[in-house]
Amino acid sequence: MFYAIILFVLAGIAEIGGGYLIWLWLREGKPFYWGVFGGLSLALYGVIATFQSFPSFGRVYAAYGGVFIVLSVLWGWLIDKKTPDLYDWIGAVICLIGVSVMLWAPRQ
Repeated sequence: MFYAIILFVLAGIAEIGGGYLIWLWLREGKPFYWGVFGGLSLALYGVIATFQSFPSFGRVYAAYGGVFIVLSVLWGWLIDKKTPDLYDWIGAVICLIGVSVMLWAPRQ
């Protein structure tokens, strides 16, 4: 379980960080190489996700979506300095509950 969580967090940082670098390049006039590094980071995100031990691609990516939401709220808070409100946190918790059900519910 710890390994899965670490991989989700690393993939999230790579995806959100890559998207953020491209955002800064295209929307805020940062140098072109910021966009290049953003693209590389996004590619790295795709590779990291393949190291998950779960057998189903769809289930892994669906569960990752919930983790991505939580990490995006945290990124906005820590990097963009936009304090999440109560509803952001409630939504994030709901997503984590959904992720837990999808990945660790007993199946036959």
